Amino acid sequence: MEEIFGEVAELYDEVRPGYPDRLLDEATRFHGGQVRAVADLGAGTGKATELLVRLGVPVTAVEPDPRMAAVLAARFPQVAVVTSTFEEWTPPAGGFDLVTCGLAWHWLDERTRNTRTRDALAPGGVLAVFAHKYGYADPAVDRAIGAVLNADGSMVEASSEHWLLEDVEASGVWSGVDERIWHTSVDYTRADYLGLLQTFSPFRRRPPEKQAAALAGLRAVLDDKLTLDLTTTLVLAKA
Repeated sequence: MEEIFGEVAELYDEVRPGYPDRLLDEATRFHGGQVRAVADLGAGTGKATELLVRLGVPVTAVEPDPRMAAVLAARFPQVAVVTSTFEEWTPPAGGFDLVTCGLAWHWLDERTRNTRTRDALAPGGVLAVFAHKYGYADPAVDRAIGAVLNADGSMVEASSEHWLLEDVEASGVWSGVDERIWHTSVDYTRADYLGLLQTFSPFRRRPPEKQAAALAGLRAVLDDKLTLDLTTTLVLAKA
């Protein structure tokens, strides 16, 4: 499952939304000091890395899929790209002032992810873990998409809205934890939205014939344009 996105690495980079500048501002403010080195876990093609390079400090991106890592390396030649799972990677001595994980926390080993990220941080360093929840500005569009995707009863049940906060707090390894949530509207063409859908792991787990049926069903019910309501959750924790 760690390499489920590599088959669509270029598409992923093209259609997945990035993260707002506010995320980086909140993380550095929570740190409160000088951020001298950062690491991005489960970095994918660099949607979060794109923010980190703006700090002008050394950035290390850890990504297990070599195809995703190749896209990231091409986009950001100044970044040290490590093709490895987080569990197999050994952080350098001294640690990082900021470790980020965008839309990948659930891929890390739940038994060790909090402890390992804390150990990868310098004293007083900060973990910033964040995710998008994809909603729709128009309730009618939401219902139409849900009906098509769940026509066979295979819709994945949504996780708790605050599951990142709950996971980090429950670990008991952090000296301080906080949460930020905000909404962003993003316009998509129908074609780009169908491309976006093909980068989601629940969709990619479906057999090819069910993927094709879902795409055909959505082409039939969607207008040429739609607006996503992105809910971005950011959880900050201090070592």
